[in-house]
Amino acid sequence: MIRHPIPPLYDENSEILILGSFPSVRSREEGFFYGHPQNRFWRVVSAVYGEDTPHAVPEKKAFLLRNHIAVWDVIGSCDIDGSSDSSIRNVSANDLRVILEHADIRQIYVNGQTAYKYYRRYSEKETGRPAVCLPSTSPANAAWSADRLITAWSCIRKAVL
Repeated sequence: MIRHPIPPLYDENSEILILGSFPSVRSREEGFFYGHPQNRFWRVVSAVYGEDTPHAVPEKKAFLLRNHIAVWDVIGSCDIDGSSDSSIRNVSANDLRVILEHADIRQIYVNGQTAYKYYRRYSEKETGRPAVCLPSTSPANAAWSADRLITAWSCIRKAVL
């Protein structure tokens, strides 16, 4: 059983919440979300907001907070082989009230089908709020080009305008 080692990132000004499934090995080593260089999350969201792609963890945190974005993962602990979402079992969900009770979250988004599946199974009843499923920024989602992802993810910016 691996416990989620990364705390949620949010502040009282966060208006959208983006949830992944569970951090990859690389993200767990880096101590922050979407740490694998092949994951397109940072390139996609920075393009959506018309900003340079942040690289260091402090730049990533500043980018998210400046753009009123909270991030965390649906799963709080699980058994997982490496970074393989398909191997996830024995799931315990994170308590999203930690964020939802302290920030005015207008919309919840999930990064990919796995996060969406676990959100629907473990979190939606607790939050009473549906999530919008966006295409995964993982390199495993090779069917989606960066440009196509940027177009699909553009809805996150519209949620707070």
